Amino acid sequence: MKRTIRNRILAVAVALAMLSLALPLHAQDAATVDTRSIDACVAVENDAMRLACYDAVAGRDARTPEQADAAAERAAEVAGKLNLFRRDAELPSDSVVGRALANVGKGSLQDSRWELARDSKLGLFNFRAYKPVYLFPVFWTADTNLRPHSPNPDNTVTQDAALEQLEAKFQISFKTKVVENLFGDNGDIWTAYTQSSRWQVYNSEESRPFRETNYEPEVMLAFRTGYSVLGWKGRLAAVGINHQSNGRADPFSRSWNRVVFNIGLDREGWALNLRPWIRVPDGNDDDNPDISDYMGRGDATLVRVLPNGQQFSLMLRHSLRGGSQSHGAVQFDWAFPLLDSFRGHLQVFDGYGESMIDYNHRTTYVGLGISLMEWY
Repeated sequence: MKRTIRNRILAVAVALAMLSLALPLHAQDAATVDTRSIDACVAVENDAMRLACYDAVAGRDARTPEQADAAAERAAEVAGKLNLFRRDAELPSDSVVGRALANVGKGSLQDSRWELARDSKLGLFNFRAYKPVYLFPVFWTADTNLRPHSPNPDNTVTQDAALEQLEAKFQISFKTKVVENLFGDNGDIWTAYTQSSRWQVYNSEESRPFRETNYEPEVMLAFRTGYSVLGWKGRLAAVGINHQSNGRADPFSRSWNRVVFNIGLDREGWALNLRPWIRVPDGNDDDNPDISDYMGRGDATLVRVLPNGQQFSLMLRHSLRGGSQSHGAVQFDWAFPLLDSFRGHLQVFDGYGESMIDYNHRTTYVGLGISLMEWY
């Protein structure tokens, strides 16, 4: 009987605290705290829940991702306790507890890229970095693909091209949000565009042609998540449609369409993105019917961000098949501060599919230059 009364008092206390804190957090300060709210917090027996109640009364915002995660955990406990007694109750997104839950991971690496937390969202049609933006005056390959080929005879070159091993490469990439909070305070639609070019700028005998340019528009639906696994925090779950092609006529034409999934996790100074995908069939007139066996069915990118401004990334990609269909690639990038917004950038690639025209050609590339934007 005493436990029942105590639990009811606890539920009423939490409800009173939430009700008294319906105003935005920044609207309160120490001079305007309602003492009745503090009295309600005093009645909360659970230490973590009582601390969450006090933090909410004081309007204390989380300053680090770890604090945001801790606040969300405490808010989840408060919400869980409340729902034990009111299973039909809905948690208002504007309540203190609802806001803490929606700000899980605020300030984390994934949040900085995708505006996942409620208070991180910056509105629509703002240009944001997507993939690294760089220029490599030096981009060297160990084995130039002089005669690109494909199982489709219409996409097989019959004569060697006059190409040099040393060229230049550059990449531009950006994204913008077109829909925000599609489902309550979660679910954003992003559009993105990436373009990378390989330029035979040192090949004066052939009038310095662009050897290969790849175009990659995509649209993604991204959700905030808040789970933990093996010390990593799950931040992002996304799905999108991706088109990639080189915009050339036969026999050089290469293209494919994919449904791409993205699972984003991070921890202090580290970020990991896992991207499995499913190719959308191109029918009988397929430029590259075996592309999935070379450019893969998924990739993983691990990024390390250091306080001194250096960034390291490692990308692994594989066909997820065995035997003769087992192919993949690895790419290592190192970015280091130079001056203001400029960074030095070293890239090493080995495997299949450095570009669309080389999707089934294995070689090693080494690039060196500068970058304007990195992953984070």
